[in-house]
Amino acid sequence: MTDARRIIATIRDGGQPSASDLRWFAMGLADGGVTDAQAGAFAMAVLLKGLGEAGRVALTEAMRDSGTVLRWDMPAPVVDKHSTGGVGDSISLLLAPALADCGVYVPMVSGRGLGHTGGTLDKLEAIPGYRVDQPEADFRRIVADVGCAIVAATGEIAPADRRLYAIRDVTGTVESIDLITASILSKKLAAGLDALVLDVKVGSGAFLPSAAQARALARSLVDTANGAGCRTSALITDMDQPLAANAGNALEVAEVMGALTCDPVNQRLWDLTVALGGELLALCGAAPDAAEGGRRIFASLHSGRAAERLARMVAAQGGPADFLDRWRDHLPVAPVVRDVPAVGAGIVTRIDTRAVGEAVVHLGGGRLRNGDAIDPRVGFSDLKGIGMNAGPGDPLARVHAATPEAADRAIATLQAAYHLGDTADLPQLVQDRVG
Repeated sequence: MTDARRIIATIRDGGQPSASDLRWFAMGLADGGVTDAQAGAFAMAVLLKGLGEAGRVALTEAMRDSGTVLRWDMPAPVVDKHSTGGVGDSISLLLAPALADCGVYVPMVSGRGLGHTGGTLDKLEAIPGYRVDQPEADFRRIVADVGCAIVAATGEIAPADRRLYAIRDVTGTVESIDLITASILSKKLAAGLDALVLDVKVGSGAFLPSAAQARALARSLVDTANGAGCRTSALITDMDQPLAANAGNALEVAEVMGALTCDPVNQRLWDLTVALGGELLALCGAAPDAAEGGRRIFASLHSGRAAERLARMVAAQGGPADFLDRWRDHLPVAPVVRDVPAVGAGIVTRIDTRAVGEAVVHLGGGRLRNGDAIDPRVGFSDLKGIGMNAGPGDPLARVHAATPEAADRAIATLQAAYHLGDTADLPQLVQDRVG
C-alpha cells in the first residue's frame, strides 16, 4: 500500500520511488493528503539523495498532472520560453510577439519577481489596465486571435508545485536541482506546449551563479522536458551584468517599446531575443534551423510587426488601445530622478549584478515580503555595461525613486556594485547550448 512514509524512506535510503509512488505523492500535495511535515521530509530527502533522471521525469509529469493540463487545437506549433531569472531581462515582451508574428502560438504563463530577479508579470502590470489574471476561455481566445498572451498561472495549474514550492522556501531545500526542475517544468508543460526554449542564466546576477551549477540545471531541465515529451533545448547566457540598460518594471517596458519603435536598441537585449527565438522556431519545425529562425525573428523586430503584435496583446488584455503610439504617456514616472556618479575613473570591469537587482527591490520595484505592493516607477535607467568608460563623476546610471532618501540609498548601493579598472573582459552573451 502506498503511503508518504514509505516513499520518503525509499528516497532517504538511496532508493528510487516508482512513477506511481510519485504520482500518488503529487496528488497528496494537491489535495492535502500529504502533510506539511511529510512534504518537508520529502523535499529534504530529494535534496540529499536525488531522484535520478527517471525520477525527475516522473515527478515532473505527476506535478503537471495534479491540475489542469491545457490542450490546444491550433494550425501551428504551440511554444514558450522560460528564463531562470535575471536583472534587466525583458526578453519575454520582445520574444512573444515576434514568435507570434512568425506564425507560432505563444501561451506564455509567467511569474512575478523572485528575490533580486525581476518578474514578467510585474513589468506588464506597469501598463495601465493590463490584466495578467485571465479566465481560461479568455486566455484561449487571445492566443487564437493575437497569437500570444502573457498571463499568470491559475490556481488549477500544477497545484502540487504551488504547495511544494512554499514548503521548500521554509525548509532550506530551494537549491535542489531535481525539485527546481520539476517546479519549472510542471507549470510550463501544463500549458500544453509542443516546444520550449530555456534561458539559463550564469554569473553574478543569476539564481545559480556558477557555470557548473548552470550547466547542471540546464541539462536536468532539457533531459526532463524531452523525457516528458516536449521538444526542449537551453541556452546558457550571461548575467554578470544587467541584460539591458534599464532595470525596474516601467523602465524595462519603456526600453522594450523604444527598441520596437526604432529608438536606439540595446544590442544584448536584441541579440538574445533573436538567439532564443531562432532556437525555438527550429525546435518546433517552423524554421529549418536556428540561424534561419533568428533571421525571421530579427525581421519581425526590425520591421515593426512585433511592435504591432505586442500592442494588440496589450489591448486584448485590458491595456490602452493606443499603447503603441502613446506608450510614453501611459507608463508611470518616478518623482525623483537623479544621476549616479562614478567614484573614481576607468573602465567598468565588474558589476555585482545581484546587488543591482537588490537595489531595485529596496527602491520598491520588488518584494521584500509576500504581499508587498510593487512601485512600477522605480529602478535604474542608462546603466553602463562592462567595458564602458566612466570619468570621475560621470553617471553610471540614473536612479528613479519615490523619495530623495530612497534615491540616496540606491546611489550608494549602485556605486558599490560597480568596479572600475584599466581593462575589462567582455562576457560572452550566449555561452553554451544544451540540447
